[in-house]
Amino acid sequence: MDSTSGMEPAAKRALTEEDGKVMDTTLLLTTKHTPGALLEVLTYFKAANVNLLHLESRDSQDHPGDEANFLVVVKCERQVTDSILKNIAGVALHANVVKSEPDSPLDDPTVPWFPTKIAELDKFADRILSAGSELESDHPGFKDPVYRQRRAYFADIAIKYRHGEVIPRVEYTDVEVQTWTTIFTQLRNLYQTHACKEHNRAFPLLEKYCNFRPGTLPQLEDVSNFLQSKTGFRLRPVAGLLSSRDFLAGLAFRVFHSTQYIRHHTRPLYTPEPDICHELLGHAPLFADPSFAAFSQEIGLASLGAPDEWIQKLATLYWFTVEYGMCREDGELKAYGAGLLSSFGELKYCIKTKVDDEDDEVPVHQAFTPAKICVTEYPVTKYQPTYFVADSFADAKEKVKQFADTIPRRFALRYEPYTQTIEIMSRPSDLCRAVASARSNLTSLFSAIEKVC
Repeated sequence: MDSTSGMEPAAKRALTEEDGKVMDTTLLLTTKHTPGALLEVLTYFKAANVNLLHLESRDSQDHPGDEANFLVVVKCERQVTDSILKNIAGVALHANVVKSEPDSPLDDPTVPWFPTKIAELDKFADRILSAGSELESDHPGFKDPVYRQRRAYFADIAIKYRHGEVIPRVEYTDVEVQTWTTIFTQLRNLYQTHACKEHNRAFPLLEKYCNFRPGTLPQLEDVSNFLQSKTGFRLRPVAGLLSSRDFLAGLAFRVFHSTQYIRHHTRPLYTPEPDICHELLGHAPLFADPSFAAFSQEIGLASLGAPDEWIQKLATLYWFTVEYGMCREDGELKAYGAGLLSSFGELKYCIKTKVDDEDDEVPVHQAFTPAKICVTEYPVTKYQPTYFVADSFADAKEKVKQFADTIPRRFALRYEPYTQTIEIMSRPSDLCRAVASARSNLTSLFSAIEKVC
C-alpha cells in the first residue's frame, strides 16, 4: 500500500509562491486502530513545532474496527506540512492534504488589500484623485490666488493628519464664514418640511453643541466628538476625493472622510465637489442616528475585499442612498441624502410629484431595490432624474446586507468596536469566537429581560 497516495512528495515537488506563506492546512490521516497509533503520529507535529488548531477522530467506514481516520488542521508553511507528511509516511496508512488556504484572505493575491485596523486608514491620506489644492479650469475659484492658497492650506492639514490626533482647528476668514451663513440660512428654513425626521431630530443638537448657526463655521473636531458620543461615527479630514474603494473602507470603521474647505464665495449655492457645507449640513446630522450609522457601515463592510466590479456597484448604491437617498414618512417623500440636504434647489425639486407648469420637470421615484440601484446610471452635474425611496433605514440596511451576501468572497467580516478592528471570518475557529461573543451578549440581554420583565 502506498502510504503517500494522493499526496505529492515534497522532494519531487517544485517550489511555489505558497511555500513561504503560513497557511491553514487540513490533513486527513488514516492509522491502524491500535492503542498509541495517534500519539505516534502526533509526535511528528510536535517535533516540527507545529500546533494543532483542530483534531477530529472517527472510525473508518471502509475498515471499521481496524482503521481510524483523523482530520487535523494545522497552521504552518507548506514546506513544513510536506516535511511532516513525508516523515509520518511509515506510520500512517494514508496521509492526504484535504484543503490548504492562506492564513488570511489578505495573503490571497486574488483578494484586494483592505484595512483591518482603523489606523491603517492613514494610508489613504495622500491618495486623493481630484480636488484638493489642484482645481479644474472651470472651477469657480480657479483664477482666485487667495482661494487656491486656502485650498492648499486645508489639503496640507488633511495629508498630515493621523488617526488619534486632534483635528486641527481652523480660523475661517470672514468671506468663508459669510458663505457658510448664506447656505445655512437658506437650507435651515427648508429642513422642517423637506428633510427626514432623523435629520431634523439631530440638527437642533448640532446647533446646541457644535455651533451650527449663522456667523460661525463649526469645527470638525467638535462635530466628530459629538457623533462619537451618539453612534461611534467620527470625522477625519481629507484633502479631496478618494477612490471609491478607499472612501467606502472608511465607513466600515464608522469613519467619514470629510473636507474642511468651503466652496468659492462667488457661487455659494453651487459646488463642483464636496465641501464642508455639504459634509456638515448634509452628512453629519444623519451620522448621529443609530439606524443610519449602521446602514452606512454596512455598505462600507460590503466593500472590503470586494472585486473591482462590485466596488463600482457599491459606489452607485452609496450615491443613490447616502448622497441622494429618499424615504417615505407618513406617506410623504422626505430627503436623507447629503447631496439633497446641502442643495437648496435640489432639495425642493426632489420631493415634487406633479408638474406645476409646462416647462417643469418631475423626478421619478422608485422602490429601494439594491440590485436595481447598483446598475443605474446617474448624472453628476445636474439634478437626479430618478430617486430610490426606502421605507426605513432598518429595512434598507437589511436589503443591503442581503445584497452584500451575493458578493463573491470566501470570507465574512465583522467589526469589533472595542478594538476598532475588522475581524475576518474564514475558518471554523473564527466562527467559534464570533459565536462566543454573541452568546455573551445574549446572556447579558436575557439577564436584563428577566430583571425588567
